[in-house]
Amino acid sequence: MEPEEGEDRTPLLKEPRLDGALVRLYLLLNMLLKSELSLDVAPVGTGQVPACCSARYNLALLAFFGFFLLYALRVNLSVALVDMVEPNTSLTKNTTSNVCPEHSSTINTPRNTTGKKYSWDADTQGWILGSFFYGYIVTQIPGGYLASKIGGKLLLGFGVFGTSAFTLLTPLAADLGVGYLIAVRALEGLGEGVTFPAMHSMWSSWAPPLERSKLLSISYAGAQLGTVVSLPLSGLICYYMNWVYVFYIFGALGVLWFFFWMWLVSDTPDTHKSISHAEREYILSSLKDQLSTQKSVPWRPMLESLPLWAIVVAHFSYNWTFYTLLTLLPTYMKEILRFDAQENGFLSALPYFGCWLCIILSGQIADYLREKQKFSTVCVRKCFTLIGMIGPAVFLVAAGFIGCNYALAVAFVTISTTLGGFCTSGYSINHLDIAPSYAGILLGITNSFATIPGMVGPVIAKSLTHNNTVGEWQTVFYIAASINLFGAIFFALFASGEVQDWAVSGYHLHRN
Repeated sequence: MEPEEGEDRTPLLKEPRLDGALVRLYLLLNMLLKSELSLDVAPVGTGQVPACCSARYNLALLAFFGFFLLYALRVNLSVALVDMVEPNTSLTKNTTSNVCPEHSSTINTPRNTTGKKYSWDADTQGWILGSFFYGYIVTQIPGGYLASKIGGKLLLGFGVFGTSAFTLLTPLAADLGVGYLIAVRALEGLGEGVTFPAMHSMWSSWAPPLERSKLLSISYAGAQLGTVVSLPLSGLICYYMNWVYVFYIFGALGVLWFFFWMWLVSDTPDTHKSISHAEREYILSSLKDQLSTQKSVPWRPMLESLPLWAIVVAHFSYNWTFYTLLTLLPTYMKEILRFDAQENGFLSALPYFGCWLCIILSGQIADYLREKQKFSTVCVRKCFTLIGMIGPAVFLVAAGFIGCNYALAVAFVTISTTLGGFCTSGYSINHLDIAPSYAGILLGITNSFATIPGMVGPVIAKSLTHNNTVGEWQTVFYIAASINLFGAIFFALFASGEVQDWAVSGYHLHRN
């Protein structure tokens, strides 16, 4: 009986031990798996790291004011120049269209006439206005490269400071001679050229993937609001004070912003003095698989990347319409729709106010779709780019066919420019999706191509509107719409939302 009992008991004793071991092993693996998943999922949400008063949103707000001032500094000369030249040497005016009657409700008020006048002919004024872009295009790629090496804080800060300092010198340069003024404007362009690549480079270290649209749309929306405010405000300053104050006021504000920027901002979350531990860990963990530790820049695979060229084509196409309207919208308002100068300033700014609102809202919507509705990054970027380029093309063409319906003309142009704001959450930040570590360099490359429309687009448009007929302006709108349509289709076909293999250490492909 004893042996039999022993034989019976042995399996009974071993079986529970085996079951217990398996259970313990299962519980251990389950615990490890859950902890591993929680590491990957935790950075996605922002519940534990509130946006209000956070370091990353403070950076977005400071950047917003920085780009506000940059665009105010960029466009103020185009308004002040009207008051800087003697009436008999002003720009050769095109023949005013008589299709539409005068449309003015402005009460005439006395204006200040103490500003000094210069005898610059039309060609000279063209060189003065265009000189900014010749400096601006030079520092795009070098700015992106330097930002990847020394950080974007100093580069962006001194870019704004340099642009502001040269703006303060503009009245003196004008007094010294037209050559000095052209040189100063080109130097302003050199300083401003580094700013966008530097900001993109900073966001590569600061923006969690699922917050990129929100953070970048806030920071870059300042550019549109700067245009909205500076166009009418510069006109009012010239009208009631003196054109020199246009440069002194905006230049001084830029210098003041520089000191706040240097005091409050850091290149990375690691070096920020007042960031919370939770926010630092949240940002760093969300970017851990997306940044490269390579010392050298992979120039060849970068330049062979089709997703990069998709951004180039979209950026070039969008800027053709943007710069054409920015430069010639006041002319269209005056010569075709016959608004007077004071109404013109406010109505010319209205489309950019709409664009500013759209940029802010589209950034929130884009990240909501990616985080809450689980839309892929590439889907959101393509959809927003298509809306932001095809929509403006349709309304821009429509604006040429509404005759003298003033309200409808202003509405169509405003809707066209407003819809363009969707592109900020489309191609405009796609650099950070495909290569966060080299986002500054990529933006330098795409913005170099995208600056060309600023130099040639308005020139071509001017050459097509010698007689200022409605038919000539329809041709201008057709060209801009066609280029926009091509850029949208090209981006939709070849864009990507994934970090490219050449952009990360070890050449692994990661999905956002």
